[in-house]
Amino acid sequence: MPGWHSLFWKLIVGLALFCLLTVSMHLDLEQRVYDSMSTLSASSRQELTTFAREAEGAWRERGRVGLDAFLRDFYQREQVWIVAVDEHHQSLSSCPLSEEEALRLSFVRRLDQKVGRPGGRPVFYVPFSDGSGRLVMELPARLDPRTDRPLWEFFLRSVLPACLAILLGTLLYRWLIAPLVILRRQANSLSAGDLRARVGPQVAVRQDELGELGRAFDHMAERLQGTVVYQRRLLRDLSHELRTPLSRLRVASDGESDPQVLRQRLDREITIMQTLVENSLELAWLDSERPQFAREPILVLQLWDMLVEDACFEAGWSSERLLFELDEHCTVYANLTSLAQALENLLRNAIRHSPPQGRVRLSGVREDDCWHLCLVDEGPGIDERYLETIFEPFARLDSARPGDGGFGLGLSIARSAIALQGGRLWAQSPPGSGLQMHLLLPAGEVAEQNV
Repeated sequence: MPGWHSLFWKLIVGLALFCLLTVSMHLDLEQRVYDSMSTLSASSRQELTTFAREAEGAWRERGRVGLDAFLRDFYQREQVWIVAVDEHHQSLSSCPLSEEEALRLSFVRRLDQKVGRPGGRPVFYVPFSDGSGRLVMELPARLDPRTDRPLWEFFLRSVLPACLAILLGTLLYRWLIAPLVILRRQANSLSAGDLRARVGPQVAVRQDELGELGRAFDHMAERLQGTVVYQRRLLRDLSHELRTPLSRLRVASDGESDPQVLRQRLDREITIMQTLVENSLELAWLDSERPQFAREPILVLQLWDMLVEDACFEAGWSSERLLFELDEHCTVYANLTSLAQALENLLRNAIRHSPPQGRVRLSGVREDDCWHLCLVDEGPGIDERYLETIFEPFARLDSARPGDGGFGLGLSIARSAIALQGGRLWAQSPPGSGLQMHLLLPAGEVAEQNV
């Protein structure tokens, strides 16, 4: 069933309201037109009354002769039947009424009554001022309010529906088609290489399917632009980083005469380039593919013991310098391999920047349905303005040679891996303290987990 904000309901309600508006407007206008055409206007009543006063004046001044002259002139001018009668329906002129005319006197109307059905010739009467007689006449065609009725019927039955249909089409175009035109235009721009193409708030703020489509398009464009820019930068930095070992290889091949030393140099530089390429490919894979890692409950203590064992072997540290200050039952819900790699990168980075006899601590607290872990070293820390820079690919704040101090990819890989598991990784460096790496990971059920 469509949601409340669906276009389905909006179209149903909109069309229903439009139909009601159309019918209501048509009925209202039709009634107004009928009312205006069913009775005489004030000017027509005044003109008919004036005719009656002229007839009365002619009858009083000249009698039947004057009345005959008035009736004759009026008939020649208006071409309508007209008589003057007394209160007994007897003709006041010299011409007596025929039976047909006498019958017509039974169907006369006052000036304030309705004109009658279309096609007929309504007959009205106007009493003389003293009530001794009345002027009876057919309504002249020029005073008939029904003259424009065919034109109004054409307007109500043809012009008005056509105008309302055009209005409905315009509204539907602006409401439905215009957003699709914007989407088409921006999609064409995006396909042409304009990574900044967005549909914008004009479409994205809508709460229906078109709004969802616009937001999805903008999200897709943002992700595409970020991926392309990120990979271009990664490729540029990778090519730059590869120049150094390649240059050393060229120098060694040209100047080194001892085959054993040259072989050692080749092994070292090849290892550096292999590690660099593998880390770059992994970072690009995490950013572009965004894999869905299989997650499981992981006991952090067991994972830490494994990482400490490897770190002590690699760096020559004693395990007493790597402190676990966390609840031994701390369990997170994550992917074992990627979490281990991320923590290993963080731990290796902390050891690299620790002073002689320095220590590294892993602590944390439970925050609602997450564990907030904190890995702290006793190094010099970094300036606050570089706290985000260190997570960028190939970012190194020291002058270490590639391969000795790292390539600047470990923290980028760690942040991407943590984010893909529903977590978050950020850094802090309070004054007088070492670098603090904070991890926020979903909590898992306490369970025995063999690492």
